[in-house]
Amino acid sequence: MTFAVGGVSVALPKTFPEEVKTSTIHEVAKLSGVSVSTVSRVFNGYGDVSAATRQRVLAAARSLDYAPSAAARTLVGRRSQLIGVVLFTGLDHPDIGHPFFQDVLVGLKHGIGAGGYDVLLFATERPDSDSNGAHSYLGRARHHRVDGVVLMGVDHDDPEVAQLVEADVPLIGVDLDVSGPRASYVSSDNVGGARLAVRHLHGLGHRRIATIAGPEEHKPGADRLVGYRAELQALGIERHPEYEQIGDWYTGSGERAMQTLLGLPEPPTAVIAASDLMAVGAMKAARDAGLDVPADLAVVGFDDIQLASLLHPALTTIHQDKVGLGRAAARALLEQIENPEVTPAALTLPVELIIRASCGWTKEAVGATTITRDPIVERAEGGEG
Repeated sequence: MTFAVGGVSVALPKTFPEEVKTSTIHEVAKLSGVSVSTVSRVFNGYGDVSAATRQRVLAAARSLDYAPSAAARTLVGRRSQLIGVVLFTGLDHPDIGHPFFQDVLVGLKHGIGAGGYDVLLFATERPDSDSNGAHSYLGRARHHRVDGVVLMGVDHDDPEVAQLVEADVPLIGVDLDVSGPRASYVSSDNVGGARLAVRHLHGLGHRRIATIAGPEEHKPGADRLVGYRAELQALGIERHPEYEQIGDWYTGSGERAMQTLLGLPEPPTAVIAASDLMAVGAMKAARDAGLDVPADLAVVGFDDIQLASLLHPALTTIHQDKVGLGRAAARALLEQIENPEVTPAALTLPVELIIRASCGWTKEAVGATTITRDPIVERAEGGEG
């Protein structure tokens, strides 16, 4: 058979290769002498199948060349070379859109990839029309036969987290203090970073220092609030509960919290936001109220996202090594996979105070040099911060 394309004759072969026959789960079940459901349970890693039955099913699968190549390697090598990632900060939040999580994912991808694994980002919505609620994390892990799981942004008290720990799945939390025989976590020095921010503002002469904290059910939110309170006490500054507002890490909550603080009979002269995005919202609320940052209100953030140095005024903030957190999580998880009998110790990464214009610091400012506590260090950008 021939046909013309643009004046050029093209000849087609008279015959075509036969379609390759694909084996089915029913054939595996028949050959191994078990039910289809038993074959399915073997492939999904359930522990209620005897070793003899499991080996018989796997042998049948290999002889029939059943399953795609990646799944076949999983059956033979007992590994999928996949790491599942659960990232969930609530149905109303753009999870992966947060700059902190983006940078952590970059480090995680590099660390996981260097170990010969791929990253699988789990969906966290229910597979129904209204997407109301969350998936079973353990169900996702079993369905995809991942070799380990990384958790980010989820609540510590979420029952799905407990199910993963109890299922003996290699597990690492990022800023989520999970613990178990095969579970550990990595985080930044959140307490120390908050203390450093308070001490810096105190050194600039501020005494009415407020905070916009993160959710207390999240480890970073709780720890940064602990650090804020501890440093106030250490400096002899009276704590005012109304100076403690709670946000959700995102810009809108920072703006609303700052509006509340500015509406107090005696508003603060400085505020520490537990995330840079909330600090951005606080600065907007101050501007909308006719205030100047930093002349009327000093602002300090936490994270040191790329946007922080581009703001006007540039944002003083606590820098955490976000890419480093991802790499550390990858190393700890791969260690658990390769050495199941070893549980890596929890790891805390150091932070830095990055001094920019939003706090009102200048070289001439009295008391502008703040304390340094190992492993926390200070770094000023430019001649004025």
